[in-house]
Amino acid sequence: MSDESDKPKFAFEPLGQKHDRAAFSCGVEPLDTYLQKQASQDAKKRAAVPFVLTPDGKTIAGYYTLSQYAIELRDVPQEVAKKLPKYPLVPATLLGRLAVSFNFRGKGLGGTLLMDALHRSLQLSEQVASSGVLVDAKDDARSFYKKYGFIELPKIDKRLFLPMATIEKLFLPAD
Repeated sequence: MSDESDKPKFAFEPLGQKHDRAAFSCGVEPLDTYLQKQASQDAKKRAAVPFVLTPDGKTIAGYYTLSQYAIELRDVPQEVAKKLPKYPLVPATLLGRLAVSFNFRGKGLGGTLLMDALHRSLQLSEQVASSGVLVDAKDDARSFYKKYGFIELPKIDKRLFLPMATIEKLFLPAD
């Protein structure tokens, strides 16, 4: 008989030397290769910050990356653009990669990773401006992001956007 104490307690951590990148596999070669060969370099060069979800401080159950970005206001749908500052470029946060290991599929960790990325983006937007979160979704991932409220940017193929005001509502205490 199992109880809650038998379940792994997952923690989010910045990618570090102790994490077993070589063992990670989500089945999407570019996502696997990125984590195994490029993610630590991106972190060192401050191009992206990779965060891992781990049950034991070594195993990587999933990961995502965040970077600062800017989007052209004209690329945002009018109903969203009218709520943003009227600058040619609007600051945003790029959710560059998000993947769950095969070994941890079916546990809802994709949503857990996304919620952590959104919450972290919201918190950081109080110190470094960001009007929302952008993601370049693969075809099979579009519906995943859309169920969390992301909207497609019609002028940029596969790019979706979630305004920071919407993200803020996700984390407001219930009345």
